[in-house]
Amino acid sequence: MVFMLAVMVTAGLIAGCGGDKKAATQKDSNKKIVVGLDDNFPPMGFKNEKNEIVGFDIDMAKEAAKRLGRPVEFKPIDWSSKEAELKSGRIDCIWNGLNITEERKKNMLFSDPYMECKQLIFIVKGSPIKGQADLKGKVVGMQSASTAEQNLENDKDFAATLKEVKKYPDCIAAMMDLEAGRLDAIITDEIVGRYYMSKKPDKFVCLPTPVGPIGDFGIGFRKDDTKLQGEVQKVLNEIKKDGTAGKISTKWFGSDILK
Repeated sequence: MVFMLAVMVTAGLIAGCGGDKKAATQKDSNKKIVVGLDDNFPPMGFKNEKNEIVGFDIDMAKEAAKRLGRPVEFKPIDWSSKEAELKSGRIDCIWNGLNITEERKKNMLFSDPYMECKQLIFIVKGSPIKGQADLKGKVVGMQSASTAEQNLENDKDFAATLKEVKKYPDCIAAMMDLEAGRLDAIITDEIVGRYYMSKKPDKFVCLPTPVGPIGDFGIGFRKDDTKLQGEVQKVLNEIKKDGTAGKISTKWFGSDILK
């Protein structure tokens, strides 16, 4: 009887541990995914006239979260503090036209690239600027902590030719100053620049030659969060394969421009 009682107690403990483990796994799978973003970066992520956060990356993240069976929250962050936000755990990933760079790889774990990233020069119509060489002695704007700024820091010779570099919290603020004549040109991501330009086609011109290397957009995760990175990458591959990603791309860009 003592032996049988011991067996029953042990079995109960094992079942209890298994139940706890199962419950913990289920709780983790239902955990909300907090996506950090610059909410003034159309068409990747921005607030519409109803103050709702919308955009290409928003639709992609929602589709991925739906397939994972997990809720998703979009949390606007200071873009210049994005790595600190991620490392602290206040956000789970950065899904917002984030360029994959060797420097960022030191502090983040990335998904596979999903779109090319080009830095282009935008000017107002009638400007004499025809290319990068014409920016000598000019006032140029760009977003703070952006790929354009990193490229400029890596090209000291080019930076030295500029009269002044003005940095902005987002690309839209820079485009507004360009339109107002406070800048001679801005260097920014092709997608956001072209999107803003499409709203005022009579105001701006986009120069076709990229400034600096052509990069790739990816989703950034905490360096040690291989679990979430793997789960998101798996459903991202499925979204691409079944054509859903192409439909989302066409909605925002007019065609499927995904890699």
